[in-house]
Amino acid sequence: MKQPHRTYGRKHGRSLPIPVAILSGSGELLIDIVGPHQVFTRAGAERALRAPGAPDCYRVRVLSDDPDGIVRSRTGLGLICTDSIDSFDGEIDTLIVAGSAVSSGKPLDGKLVDWIRLTAPSVRRLASVCTGSFLLAEAGLLERRRATTHWRYASELARRYPETTVEPDAIYVRDGNVYTSAGVTAGMDLALALVEEDFGRDLALSVARSMVLYLKRPGGQSQFSAALRRQSSGVSPVGRAELWIHEHLDEELSVERLSAIAGMSPRNFARVFTREAGTTPAKYVQELRMEEARRRLEEHDETIEGVAAACGFGSADSLQRRFLADLGTTPSEYRHRFTTALRP
Repeated sequence: MKQPHRTYGRKHGRSLPIPVAILSGSGELLIDIVGPHQVFTRAGAERALRAPGAPDCYRVRVLSDDPDGIVRSRTGLGLICTDSIDSFDGEIDTLIVAGSAVSSGKPLDGKLVDWIRLTAPSVRRLASVCTGSFLLAEAGLLERRRATTHWRYASELARRYPETTVEPDAIYVRDGNVYTSAGVTAGMDLALALVEEDFGRDLALSVARSMVLYLKRPGGQSQFSAALRRQSSGVSPVGRAELWIHEHLDEELSVERLSAIAGMSPRNFARVFTREAGTTPAKYVQELRMEEARRRLEEHDETIEGVAAACGFGSADSLQRRFLADLGTTPSEYRHRFTTALRP
């Protein structure tokens, strides 16, 4: 097997552009590769708008385990990669392992695992998207670490690698210099977090806005959310009420008011809402208000009182009581944790 690439981080510091390699096996969704790739590429474009002539942020290479550099996804689409691991001898600061096909009882690609094991010690950051975490774990890189993966495969990851603490609900997890993310679009959340780590929050948010991402989600946010349930509920009378809730969180949202918007009796509305949304109207409102409060604390500098009013909690005291009950922390502590969690 070819020797690992030349070390970047330890030898050259943090000169630009930062070399990123995305490693792809067979059987994954191409968005596991293309999503993070686009985030890193867009970061350079956004930075150039602010500082014309500045060096690019990242130099991204896509590596395949196929000698011809071909990735064959399970959707039938193919991708011609920049390089093959058989011939690549470039510099890597950040290595991202994309998801690969995982079947219970079926061994993983030994060639990829061996290459990752040899390469990992020489990179500054190591990351995975979706089931790429299985390759990291098989290479022994997740032992005694916290990690996540796509929710569908979390139990399998925990079963195969009991020395890894699997967090099945997280968007992404950082443990030291190792990052793992959930599936599909979560790889873009992880890439945005890495951009923030390298170039600051403002640039990461500019990239998110440019790519029309709904929200730059923090790693600790759930893979499931009230907003996702709302989007999947359809445009029924209850669905219309759910949309209205989302846009009027600062108002009074009693069952009586919501049932009037849906054109239903309060009793029937509560029954149908619970059946369609999977939770009661009161709990749904509370979940959305908490999600919005967390987002505002993560992304804005407005006062705690302002966040409480905008999200329908009425007062900073009410917001603090809810945060303590749900998260075991205060709004101020939550803001501090998520605005400092990714700083070196």
